[in-house]
Amino acid sequence: MMTSTPATRLHKDKSKQWHDVLSELYDKFQQHGQRAVDTFDEEDVHQARVNCRKLMTLLRILDPNDTTELLPLFKKAQKRLGKVRDEDVLIDAFKDRRKQAKKLDQDQLAKLLKAVIEEQKEHRRLYRKKLVSKLPKLQGKKLQKKWEPFLEQQLSELVATSDVNRLMRELEISYEQKKKHYRQIAKEQGLEADDTLTALHKVRIAAKELRYTAEAAGFALNAKFREHEQVYKGIQKELGHINDRHVWIEALEELEPKRVKFDADVRDELIGELRREMSEAIHENERVI
Repeated sequence: MMTSTPATRLHKDKSKQWHDVLSELYDKFQQHGQRAVDTFDEEDVHQARVNCRKLMTLLRILDPNDTTELLPLFKKAQKRLGKVRDEDVLIDAFKDRRKQAKKLDQDQLAKLLKAVIEEQKEHRRLYRKKLVSKLPKLQGKKLQKKWEPFLEQQLSELVATSDVNRLMRELEISYEQKKKHYRQIAKEQGLEADDTLTALHKVRIAAKELRYTAEAAGFALNAKFREHEQVYKGIQKELGHINDRHVWIEALEELEPKRVKFDADVRDELIGELRREMSEAIHENERVI
């Protein structure tokens, strides 16, 4: 009778841990995704997207060359969920600003914000329509046909060759490089130049990747990396305030006078206010980046 070695038992325990985490994330992705299609509930859309993103993160760790062919399916689902989620967040943000404008009796501003909200709702309707059309197929038989062999047959071998701690170190290096590039561009072109904002956005994306990896793979990380989730969540949040203003400005600039009526001066004034808020946020976050 053969007895298993400590190394074999350790690998089995590690594989089971990955199996359990992936199974739970997959079930949540399926459940919230199905409800999101049925009701468009904002929290279900959000949770379906979150669990899809975590699955993508773990798949990139386990299977960077996508031998399982799972990643494209999750990426397409993430895209459809993300489009709806981004509009939900944008609409809620403009609703909050509209409430504030109404409290201050800023009627023209409230009218403009209502126009923006209606325009974004139209975008959301189109994205929701695509979600209903695409997500059930992306969560259906084709995915299941690949998911079950991955989980039951391929996972153990992939776990044996993966190193999430090494990946975290690589992500840290990438983050620091992007931060260094941002500082150089900011020094050369100024904090509010388009190239600077683009470089800053890349810093934010790098921070987000570190946070999501620490969050999704926390069960497999060394102790020193487990703190990364909170550290980079804070950085991502601070940089997100800058990105939010950028997105809001773009939404205002894309308003078409032929489609909706608004006072151009009021819009210009609001864009100016948002630019000032963005500038303040950039200066406040120099300590972070």
